[in-house]
Amino acid sequence: MLNLQQLSQVELRQICYFLAVIEADNNFSRAAERLQIEQPPLSQRIRALEKMLKVELFDRKRRPLQLTDAGRVFLEEAQLVVTHLDRAIVKAQEADRGERGWLSVGISSSITNTILPDLLREFRQRRPGVELELRELTVSEQIQELRDRRLHAGFETILNPHSRYPSLQSLEPDLRFLPILDDPLIVAIPEKHPLATQVQIPLKTLMNEPLILPPVEAFPFYQEFVHLCHQAGFHPKIVQNTKATWAIVILSLVAGEVGLAILPSSVQTLQRKGVVYRMIEDVNLIKQIAIVWRRDDSSPVLQEFLQVVKDVAEINRRNS
Repeated sequence: MLNLQQLSQVELRQICYFLAVIEADNNFSRAAERLQIEQPPLSQRIRALEKMLKVELFDRKRRPLQLTDAGRVFLEEAQLVVTHLDRAIVKAQEADRGERGWLSVGISSSITNTILPDLLREFRQRRPGVELELRELTVSEQIQELRDRRLHAGFETILNPHSRYPSLQSLEPDLRFLPILDDPLIVAIPEKHPLATQVQIPLKTLMNEPLILPPVEAFPFYQEFVHLCHQAGFHPKIVQNTKATWAIVILSLVAGEVGLAILPSSVQTLQRKGVVYRMIEDVNLIKQIAIVWRRDDSSPVLQEFLQVVKDVAEINRRNS
């Protein structure tokens, strides 16, 4: 256990003066000159250190001046103390600049299939000293983890600004949402299905098709699709025996000819054998991917991550 009372009597300046004398080959005059102080105050500081330690660090009877056995032991440990303190100062300054620390980020298939690899590459290059934890969570799980402060940021799927439904942003005033990507919905079709021969799929042709949708409560933007079907004069035949929430599972169902799936266009990066993708004709149904974080979180590491997200998203927009 640390003897804090005893340690509090030792001044860091005293240890630095002691080490300065050692670096000057045990020459007090030379050490004082390097420290830009007079020799008497330096000698007084070393004497005060010895008094506090209750040992003699230098054998003053010998010429040239030599360390005592106690002095040699103290030198070895004092050098470690100063080295560790210097490292602690550097690391603290790095953490304050967002160059070191820990960041927990929630992800979903939408961001995984789009710019996540570019984000990770760029962030690692800029901040190699930050430990980045990625957690695969649903929208509702990410929101709860952000509320509970177990997550620094997340990537959420949100409704576009023109949606007729309440936005997630309006329901979560303590969180900030920054849209970074537009991801239109498309149709995933078994490759042998008659509709696979068409370039675009009219919405009404889906009237009698079994559709595979993730749970609407988990992905609120699908409410928009259902509403568009109602406007087109039909109720979509949603396959009720699937609770799949991840694209790779849903694509497997499509490949197995269970039905057609309405998915974000970003899933096209998942090259699933037996599945083709088509745009929906005359329907501009776009969901947005946003990065979300707590309004009161001003962590330097988080701020640097947000900047990387903005930069990568901007490059992606210019290249698309």
